[in-house]
Order: sequence, then structure tokens, then C-alpha cells
Amino acid sequence: MRAWFADQDFVEVETAALQISPGNETHLHAFSTELAAPSGDRATLYLRTSPEFACKKLLSGGEPRIYDFARVFRNRERGPLHHPEFTLLEWYRTNEPYERIMEDCAALLAEAAQAAATKKFSFRGREIDPFTTPEQMTVAEAFDRYAGVDLLATMSDREGDRNRLAAAANAIGVRIADDDTWGDIFSRILVEKIEPRLGNGRATILYEYPIAQAALARPKPGETKIAERFELYACGVELANAFGELTDVAEQRRRFASAMEEKQRIYGERYPVDEDFLAALSQMPQASGIALGFDRLVMLATGAERIEQVLWTPVAER
Repeated sequence: MRAWFADQDFVEVETAALQISPGNETHLHAFSTELAAPSGDRATLYLRTSPEFACKKLLSGGEPRIYDFARVFRNRERGPLHHPEFTLLEWYRTNEPYERIMEDCAALLAEAAQAAATKKFSFRGREIDPFTTPEQMTVAEAFDRYAGVDLLATMSDREGDRNRLAAAANAIGVRIADDDTWGDIFSRILVEKIEPRLGNGRATILYEYPIAQAALARPKPGETKIAERFELYACGVELANAFGELTDVAEQRRRFASAMEEKQRIYGERYPVDEDFLAALSQMPQASGIALGFDRLVMLATGAERIEQVLWTPVAER
């Protein structure tokens, strides 16, 4: 895969794992540590949940195409597809549309299959042909096809109509809690009714997410409800998350603040905002980028059933 990126004129970068902010998404949980300066002063730092902030700083510094096989860390995550330490493969293209990243995904699925000497990817009895062009489906189309929900009708320009989506969820047997937000209900319907139907026979690119579900993505041109975000699925497994990158600093700050308010409400904690990142964002050219779960890709290419089977030294369970 490194050879493929070299052929595409990418530069491999290696960004720092210790960051001022681990990311500002509501449901991502980080590991914190303490930096002790020679003077004795102490400051809290975090192990990154993604190299995204650091990579975008490099884009603002003039790098046109970069990728990073980044070791990342997420707390409260453990299961067949989740591990507290894992590898994200992130890559970015400046001045290119996010549809170009979709093409990259198709190419890299084939590269992984060739490297593993396999003609199929599999997970829990489900298979795809990694050499077949992925299907493309908008989120609204998927909600209509697999859940019978008119998603766009439950959305205003920036926020969703919680009660309308709740009624739709109840009608199709998706259980929700009284304090679930529009975003919570969206996620429940997606996980229960839609994701199991994605990536069968061939990979699926699910695109045009609601803006409220696209924290670092720019709006689709001419649209007020949907953003340039897509996710890649194979064998029912979410493999990657991609954005047409947001460069509006004021809007990005507003989204971070909203997410941290929600994090405080649900979990009683919040993470700081990386002001250096926001400053870099104001200088960043238009770009598209993606984070791909590299270990999950290896799992599918080798037929593994748990992520620990493709890690050299899994984190010990206690």
C-alpha cells in the first residue's frame, strides 16, 4: 500500500501521538497523561484518537498529498472490531474533490486483496469481491430503502426534528430513550436497520450525511442539510470515514463547542480545543481526506474474526 501511495505522489508523514486535544467529538473517549516540564510545571496532554488535526496543520503548511499509518488510542472501546490501540491509515488530497477519495478506496481494496493473495474479503459469513467497483448510495436513499424513513423530512437547515424522527423510529421497531437527541436516533436507525445491509457482494460507499453528523466536513455546495461526508463499508463492517474538509473556522469552532456541551451533558467531561489547529485551518487550502481502519482491512483480507488476531501484541485485558 505504501508503494501505491508513492505512485500517486503522496508523502508519508509521521505525526505526534501526544496532543493538546485528542479530538472534539461527543462519543470519542481519550487517554490523558501529564507532561512535566524541566521547570516542574505540569500540563495535561492526550493520546490522539486520530492524526487528523496534525495532518491538517501540514496541509496548511503546503503539503499537497500526505498519508500517515498512525497508531491511535481510544478509551472505552473493546470488542471484535474495536481495540484501545489500533492503526488508522489517513490520507489527504488538497484541491481535489472528495469523489477522488472514493476512487482511492476502490483502488486500495484491490491493493489489499493482492497483498493478501485473496479474491474475496469475508467477515462472519459475509463476503465481498474487493476488485468490483463499490456501490454508491446516499444516506437518504439508504434510510428510505432499508428503513422506510424519509430522513430529509425530519431535518431543518442545521438541526433535526427530534420528535418526527422519534416517531419514525418507533414505527419501525427501533427502541429509543426519552433523552435521545435527533443524532442519537439517527445512529440507532443506522446501526440497526441500515449498516447490516451494506457491503454485501461488493463494498458500499454511503455518502451525503446530514450536516449534524459530519463534524469536520463542509456542506455540499448549494445545500443546507447535507455535508460532503462518506463512509466505506465491506461485509457489514465500517472501514473508513471521509470528508470534503471544512475550512470555515467560525463554523468549526461552533461545532466543537456544541459537541463538547453534549459530551459534558452525557459523560461529565470535555476536551480542550486545539487553537493551533483552528489557526492552521484558516490557512488550509480546500482538501479532502479519509481515515481508514487499517486493522479492520487486514481482518477482512485474511478472514479474521477478531481484531486481536491481526495485532502483534494486543493490549492485555484486565
